[in-house]
Amino acid sequence: MSDESNKAYVIEALLSVAPEVDPAALDPTEDLREQCDLDSMDFLNFVIAIHKSLGIDIPEADYPKLSTLDRALDYLRGGSASP
Repeated sequence: MSDESNKAYVIEALLSVAPEVDPAALDPTEDLREQCDLDSMDFLNFVIAIHKSLGIDIPEADYPKLSTLDRALDYLRGGSASP
């Protein structure tokens, strides 16, 4: 899957838990929890939405690898982003 497709899925998942977020204003290198004011349940729901959209299992140990937009895209392309 292309980065653009993955980015669309990540943005869709993010908007499902934080509909007020402006995707164009996101800094891809900044923590999503900070930028979008997500609490731990919001972040969990974000991860679940990615899982449901893409059908991939995301172990809890990998959640930190989804902390920024860039890191999430790297994770989805099979990269080795460190927490």
